[in-house]
Amino acid sequence: MRGQPAAAVLTRRRALTALAAAAGGSGLLSACTSTTSRQAAATPPAKGTRAAPAVEAATPTAPTQATAPVNVYADIAPGKMNPGWARDKVRVYVPNSLSSTVTEIDPRTYRVITTFDVGIGPNHVTPSWDGSVLWVNNTVGSSLTPIDPRTGRAGSPVAVADPYNLYFTPDGQYALVMAEALNRIDFCDPHTMAPRYRMPIPAAGINHMDFTVDGNYALGSCEFSGSVVWIDMRARKVVAKHTLGKAMDAPLMPPGSGYSMPQDVRLSADGTIFYVADMAANGVWLISASQFKPITFIRTGAGTHGFEVGRDGRHLYISNRGEGSISVLDMATNKLLAKWRIPGGGSPDMGGISPDGTVMWWGGRYNGVVYAMSTVNGRLLAKIPVGAGPHGVCVFPQPGRCSLGHTGNFR
Repeated sequence: MRGQPAAAVLTRRRALTALAAAAGGSGLLSACTSTTSRQAAATPPAKGTRAAPAVEAATPTAPTQATAPVNVYADIAPGKMNPGWARDKVRVYVPNSLSSTVTEIDPRTYRVITTFDVGIGPNHVTPSWDGSVLWVNNTVGSSLTPIDPRTGRAGSPVAVADPYNLYFTPDGQYALVMAEALNRIDFCDPHTMAPRYRMPIPAAGINHMDFTVDGNYALGSCEFSGSVVWIDMRARKVVAKHTLGKAMDAPLMPPGSGYSMPQDVRLSADGTIFYVADMAANGVWLISASQFKPITFIRTGAGTHGFEVGRDGRHLYISNRGEGSISVLDMATNKLLAKWRIPGGGSPDMGGISPDGTVMWWGGRYNGVVYAMSTVNGRLLAKIPVGAGPHGVCVFPQPGRCSLGHTGNFR
């Protein structure tokens, strides 16, 4: 899959959205500061263990985790809202990838407030590092639409090459545009999105990532090559790659065992493990955050796709998009605690958790709806019709010191 032209990946991405239409019918610092500088949004300047696959590059020596905090998610607990965004209206922002719109929902009433046009093919809504802007990732339209979280209003789009997903370095110095079709990560100004540096990725389909506790390394998932990459953030280069399984070109059911299509990535609360959702292998890889080596594999359900971290910093909620269920993993023991199925089926994708930690929100990718579910027992609280192809749902504001990107990976 290495060296695939951008057109090939765009074709895969368009095939994915077409499938959704058919199915649904409708030197970095680790600390986040507690202060923020507001920018105007409208005018932004285990079960089933597998053998570990072979390493395809020299395994790097990552920094010791001896000084890692007990819980990297300690600041996402209820009540620990950053004062810089504490007064923003709590809303659920839904990017409808096939409708090229964003729907805003009032989570208190479960009612749609408004729906407005954005660029073509929005895939995620991403809070900026300082929470001053919510960026809509218009992948096909090659732009980012800013939303002012104080008002919920959209501003003028900013031209950015192939923004499938968006992250921020832990020190807030750079925005990281995951240019999936171009096989690269673009380091940009976090406010203006002006490009500063382009880092090539030696694998197809770079789309999700997370950082080690100190921010010096990151693990990125490459869905179209069935692999993950280990990135030295200080050197701005990929230093190792693991192939998890045979690559797939489209998000269909794998034709047999041994296939891999890695998706969401999240660091464990103690900072020692990266969890990687695998949509083809139907489960979660546990990869050492100090040695970049697979530890084990846990089967969760068909089409394992997205993660949400509970406000206790212990529970990891995992969406199984292919079977309409949510698995609950205890990150302290790495044991599965429960599996909750959506009544009548569904396609939970990615989302976020309410500020008080009681409700999880998921986009129903192939069903044109958003699901609100209890984090206590998985009960479906609401199923809200939105546009076609709802994808990376963002709940904002949330507790935390800063946003590392995606739909809201707060620390």
